[in-house]
Amino acid sequence: MAKSTGKKKTDSSTAPADTTKEHVGNESLNAVETISRFTDFDIHLFRQGKHFKLYEKLGSHVMEVNGVVGTYFAVWAPNASYISVIGNFNGWNHAGHSLAPRWDSSGIWEGWIPNIGVGEVYKYYIVSLNGQHLEKSDPFALWCEVAPRTASIVWDTWFEWQDSDWMKTRKEKNKLNAPISVYEVHLGSWQRDPNDPERFLTYKEIAVTLVPYVKEMGFTHVELMPVMEHPYPPSWGYQITGYFSCASRMGTPQELMYLIDQLHQAGIGVYIDWVPSHFPGDTHGLFRFDGTALYEHEDPRKGYHPDWKSYIFNYGRNEVRSFLISNAIFWMDRYHTDGLRVDAVASMLYLDYSRKHGEWIPNEFGGRENLEAISLLKEMNIAAYTEFPDIQTIAEESTAFPGVSRPVFVGGLGFGMKWMMGWMNDTLKYFEKDSAFRKWHQDQLTFSLVYAFSENFMLPLSHDEVVYGKKSLINKMPGDEWQKFANLRLMFTYMFTHPGTKLIFMGGEFGQTSEWNFQQSLDWHLLETPGHKGMKECVKALNHLYRTEPAMYEFSFAHEGFEWIDTQDRENSVLVFARKGTMQDQNLVIVLNLTPVPRKSYRVGVLSEGNWQEIFNSDAEQFYGSGIINYEPVISEGQQWHGKSHSVLLDLPPMGAVVLKKIAEKSSKRLKS
Repeated sequence: MAKSTGKKKTDSSTAPADTTKEHVGNESLNAVETISRFTDFDIHLFRQGKHFKLYEKLGSHVMEVNGVVGTYFAVWAPNASYISVIGNFNGWNHAGHSLAPRWDSSGIWEGWIPNIGVGEVYKYYIVSLNGQHLEKSDPFALWCEVAPRTASIVWDTWFEWQDSDWMKTRKEKNKLNAPISVYEVHLGSWQRDPNDPERFLTYKEIAVTLVPYVKEMGFTHVELMPVMEHPYPPSWGYQITGYFSCASRMGTPQELMYLIDQLHQAGIGVYIDWVPSHFPGDTHGLFRFDGTALYEHEDPRKGYHPDWKSYIFNYGRNEVRSFLISNAIFWMDRYHTDGLRVDAVASMLYLDYSRKHGEWIPNEFGGRENLEAISLLKEMNIAAYTEFPDIQTIAEESTAFPGVSRPVFVGGLGFGMKWMMGWMNDTLKYFEKDSAFRKWHQDQLTFSLVYAFSENFMLPLSHDEVVYGKKSLINKMPGDEWQKFANLRLMFTYMFTHPGTKLIFMGGEFGQTSEWNFQQSLDWHLLETPGHKGMKECVKALNHLYRTEPAMYEFSFAHEGFEWIDTQDRENSVLVFARKGTMQDQNLVIVLNLTPVPRKSYRVGVLSEGNWQEIFNSDAEQFYGSGIINYEPVISEGQQWHGKSHSVLLDLPPMGAVVLKKIAEKSSKRLKS
């Protein structure tokens, strides 16, 4: 049996033969043999909602029995009266290979079929207790046919991982006081085949260009929009039919593993989007799987999602809880992912989410909180961090629900981080305003610091902000072409110097002009023009600044890491603040000039006496700026300003940001002379 060198665990889909022979004895091998991978303890955990590695049991698993290779099938369908496995191997005959229900009333049907293995196409033929005849994909299938075909494929997750160095040290890259700068990617549209723009590149083909690009740009992590099987591309992957299968249109599970492995070898972490909030009503999928609302609620007031026309998991059913938590663990176990970004958490937390009065059912205490979903999220986070202490889970959550990124033992949901949606909304509204009116709206930039440390926030500029007529980031900016680029560089600088981790959706880093279109590649040809090339260089420099200056990340989620120096110069629309590290000589002073008016000899209070060097300027010529730079270190004067005992005079660039750092006195001796 082959082993994965990454985790040193045997892939359960190729279990050793001697683990099953004891169930067979000397009996002859029939068309379907009643072999089981389940122990009584497995069934107990499953029924209690505590089995978090169901993918080792349910689904299809190639096994050798008495020297014969075959495949074991197991499916949960408690309201079925008959189930068989159908496929090319039996001419899709409903009667040829029936499964047997377990004796323990668990609702699990199982059986072993000889002489079929990896690559076999199959479905479950289910006759429900109420007489429905259904053909369903396997909820635990490891791979699927390319849509519009809908059958499952017998597969395994064996892969010769080469990322042991990353896996041993990733806790340092993933910890909350490390720099985490995330590049959000939709693999189907990051890049297409230049010779055939309609063709998706495979996971292996994408690795050739994506890995070096992310490394060059200095992002610490990528976040992959859902990589699970989804037959409807306009859903962007958020309408999943195969929760344990990678999207087959882009390749095999091993090819996706290769991409992740290559990213890890380049020192880049991988988060993936996980969608436990809803699933589509495709007839071959989870919807009414055994003729009843098995995975979802029967009552549409709890089981139907009005926004996405999809179905909500029944978080109170223990077997569904085991399914979902097992799925979360699966992607970190078998695919070595470094964490999950959990989609649409707000829709899970509230029973009245997007519902009018009378369209929802209160909880047992009369409230609007979905207590079952809250319990599931807590248990998922406990399980994930117990099994993999060096990962991160990140919540996309847009409400003021308390303690999303606080540990479960203090009453929180247990996520590592939460998207800071309020910051995103306020920031975009501010930067969309003409600079002449910004002095009346400065609170939109300062308000975020009122609550910035109430959660472990990630600052997102995600895919949701560049679709459906919202315009691309560069075209949200006001002014002429030069001002648009200056504004966006300034906004990115504000983002990178603001407390919290960072996320930028693909294309934003070079100023993609059109809205994101999932059906085509990004407009890479734009990098041939100075403005877009300069934008890319600016984001690259910001990532370098973020990763190399401890004051930018050591206290991302704590008051100690931030201080306002001046928020009062509304007339000039200038903001001054400090980022602080564990050592005083790490501290930085950041000045934002939010109008296109350059300001000569602008006085700024600094944290201490000494010599201050400009270490970043968003107006640099290599960024397509005007080049108003403070080239030489500036020596502080004993003139009180902004409540500080010392201050410096700076030239502020138009629509630009300046970052200062104190340097050793010897560095400026030549200035004194």
